[in-house]
Amino acid sequence: MAKGDDALARKRNRVRRKRMRSSENAVSARVAAIIANKRRRKSGKRRGCEGMCFSLPTPDDPFNERHGKKRKGEDSADEAEDAADVAKDGNPKKKDANTKKQPPAKAGAKTKSKAICERAAETEEGGVDFDRPSKFLVVCLNAIRDAVAPEDGGGDSIHGKGDWGVELWRSCSAPAPSDVLDTSGSCSTMEQTAWLVSTACDIVARKERLGMVVSCPFLLYLVPSQEKAAQVRSICKPLKPLGIHSVSLHPGASVEHQISGYVLFHNLCHPILIAAFIRLKTCEPEFLIATPERLLELVSLKAIDISSVSMLVIDGLKCFLDLNVSEKIFSIREAISGNPQITIFTDPSDKNIATIARNLLREKITKLAINDSVSSRSAFVTQHVHLCPSEELKASKVKEILEQILRSHAKKSSKVLLVAASNKKAQLLSSSLKLENCTVTDDPQGNSFTICSSVGLMNVLVKDRENLAMSDVEEFETVLVVDLPPSVDEYVEILTGVARQTIGGEVHSIFSNTDAPITKPLAELLANCSQVVPEFLKKL
Repeated sequence: MAKGDDALARKRNRVRRKRMRSSENAVSARVAAIIANKRRRKSGKRRGCEGMCFSLPTPDDPFNERHGKKRKGEDSADEAEDAADVAKDGNPKKKDANTKKQPPAKAGAKTKSKAICERAAETEEGGVDFDRPSKFLVVCLNAIRDAVAPEDGGGDSIHGKGDWGVELWRSCSAPAPSDVLDTSGSCSTMEQTAWLVSTACDIVARKERLGMVVSCPFLLYLVPSQEKAAQVRSICKPLKPLGIHSVSLHPGASVEHQISGYVLFHNLCHPILIAAFIRLKTCEPEFLIATPERLLELVSLKAIDISSVSMLVIDGLKCFLDLNVSEKIFSIREAISGNPQITIFTDPSDKNIATIARNLLREKITKLAINDSVSSRSAFVTQHVHLCPSEELKASKVKEILEQILRSHAKKSSKVLLVAASNKKAQLLSSSLKLENCTVTDDPQGNSFTICSSVGLMNVLVKDRENLAMSDVEEFETVLVVDLPPSVDEYVEILTGVARQTIGGEVHSIFSNTDAPITKPLAELLANCSQVVPEFLKKL
């Protein structure tokens, strides 16, 4: 009688075991049992009780026929629902021990859950970016700090300028970024440059994380000299291991060394390009540090394209004006298509700086200063001190000043803030102002009025010093201090808060005999801010 398959298998196993026991590589009975058990698991020949040791029955598989394995398509739906819960609550959702597994979701529900998950993830990611600086920005700052600390010990001061840096980051990284005007000095400091390039790195990383294509170069950093270019390049160099490449273009290097391979291919007839060195095109730097002359020379040779630059930094506008290269700055700005975010570092001592900056920047900007000096925080704000002999004549003096402001801002709607000593004086002043040839419309609340004339329109808001907030001052380009405060410090708060989002501003103040105690500090303040000191203050 022929033997069955089971009998043959048992015979083969006996022969195999006998061979193993007699060979040199024989193992113990315990190890042999482990090997045999592993072989049986891999072959899938297990009894039902063996499967029970590895998985439990579920409502979808009550007889444990799938041994805990899910059908195709169930994993993606469960992961999408869990990710949506994490994006919604901010924490992973813990499953209860008594929670039952839901049946497989339909195709429409799975697609909807996935879409909700993606939108929630994008919302969360964007919220984190605009709420506070990312960890990558801190990593960039630490890399720069570690690179400069062994030389001059300036690494700790980078984080010490955090307030200024966060304001810069907030202005540059907002959904609608605003231009920045810094009036701390003639050029940026090492700390300011570190925060600026780290902010640009953070913006590049965030755009790439959202799947956006970042143009090269992303940041164009204009410097007035080769020495300043080397300084900025040394600050950007520690960012290369983080994936941010920077190239410096200045007169210290030959043009052949700074020509791209694109020009070498298309303009071989040019004698300078015969020995061109392929650099810019192969590197594709994110940051470009250049002097205006060399940059325009390379742009004219079509060696580099700056039309898609997203951030433009003009470091030392006063220095560019002294070098008579302001026209080249405008040429570079015209070569950039679109509306890039512009940051300017300058010394506000020259009056022509305001005109140039106004032509370069947007209408709404952010003024910053790394130091607390009054001259820096009140840059481009003109101060006028008017003499009034007595308190009784202040109302007529206010009318005269308002008419003067109305004529100086002809054909333009202007907003003026009147600051009085108390609420009673503010109401009295508001009710007593009746200008000639003008229509004055009072507000029902009595704290503002509108002046309409053939010259222009003026909206006047009357506030007292007790209820005056700095947010109220920042909205106005023109402020009239009817009653000077007893301390110059209060006057400085008003002065440094005027026109924080525009270039230029005016502060008019009325000086009477009761303000004699603050004559000397007020005159010193005007002199320190490069303002005209009236003759009556000099005499007093």
